[in-house]
Amino acid sequence: MTTSTNPAGYTYDQELPPSPVSRQRLDELLTDVMWAEEDVPALRRAGEILAPRVAEILDIWYDFIGSTPHLVAVFHGPDGEPDANYLARVRGRFEQWVLDVCERHFDDRWLAYQEEIALRHHTTKKNQTDGVDSPATHVPMADMLALVVPVTLSIRPFLEEGATADDDVEAMNQAWFKAVTVTLVLWSRPYAGQLW
Repeated sequence: MTTSTNPAGYTYDQELPPSPVSRQRLDELLTDVMWAEEDVPALRRAGEILAPRVAEILDIWYDFIGSTPHLVAVFHGPDGEPDANYLARVRGRFEQWVLDVCERHFDDRWLAYQEEIALRHHTTKKNQTDGVDSPATHVPMADMLALVVPVTLSIRPFLEEGATADDDVEAMNQAWFKAVTVTLVLWSRPYAGQLW
């Protein structure tokens, strides 16, 4: 269930340039993470459980990022301190990202938006969407990829709390992990150039 009011800077449903990543390459990446047909309903069910608690999830992630100096540094303003407005605007899109990971089809529009997000982390577009004058010109790729761990580990307790007797928590958690991993690999594309 996507939100009825789009967060600031959220452009999923707008016309974006096509991703340089082909559907065939996406299929190969999905194969790499052992994506299977049963992951789709598991991920959709995870989304149903996570949607009403997305603000709580972001509280955990933002507490972690905010208390980790090298991570929060990408949100610094010109004064060298975290920019609260910037953090708030990104948070809205981050909440929507949780829903999109679970609910969207991995199609051409999804690929195009993953490329847009990738460019917003890279020197190509960092700070432009929110008009921020930040000394951080990019999100370091190493940090971005390493965040797959807290973004995955923090989700399981929410799935366990919201699951019914008919739900397979492990299947939902694995589907989330696979989808997040593919997403972050796609976000790494501008950093790696032709070696990607």
